[in-house]
Amino acid sequence: MRKEVKPFKFMECIAIHKTTGKKADSHESLRDIIATISDESIFHHTYQYFLKGHIMEHTNDFADWVARNLEERILAEHLSNLDPYKFKKISDIRKELLRILNDYIKDFPESRHVHKGDEFYFSESITMVFPLGIQAKSLAEFLVAIKNIETSCIYYHFYDARIRQGKGVDDFSRWIGKELGHKKLAKEIKMIDPFMHNLDNIRFHITDLVEQHVTEEMKRIDK
Repeated sequence: MRKEVKPFKFMECIAIHKTTGKKADSHESLRDIIATISDESIFHHTYQYFLKGHIMEHTNDFADWVARNLEERILAEHLSNLDPYKFKKISDIRKELLRILNDYIKDFPESRHVHKGDEFYFSESITMVFPLGIQAKSLAEFLVAIKNIETSCIYYHFYDARIRQGKGVDDFSRWIGKELGHKKLAKEIKMIDPFMHNLDNIRFHITDLVEQHVTEEMKRIDK
């Protein structure tokens, strides 16, 4: 008897930003505020960086600001090496950020200061999640949906899932492997590097892999 497929239900998330009133104008003040700012702010500037539609030159807001406004390229590179999905707690991400900044300040104690208006503004966000009313029970239905959903939906299922599931696995590859039994395709989607692409490119790569798989399946049926 064929297993009944549990449908993939597409969800979307929206982050509503709010300011903390804290701002940094140098790498020293950035370090000092990171040491005491809320976990919600650390989360917003690391995990939710990928929701903001950046070109993926950096991997968090801190690295982006240090490179663009403070013009400390070496420090920005070190901060970009931080992978938030390797940490189980926000406090551990905070410790790693402080370690990177302290090591850099030790080697380069003279801090640059940005002009007024170019400071790093610490924010938090309230995340709202709701169903899109779209679901898929087959690879063909999934392919149609993935081409048309909003990028915030891709963020929720490809990035946010790694936190929700606690295993560093996205919702797409987990469903395709578990429910549809396409283990090879699931592995290929899972291998897409989340730090090397923006959300539109993630969509492109997933779509390309699924289309290749569907084409191969059709060729096997024709034979």
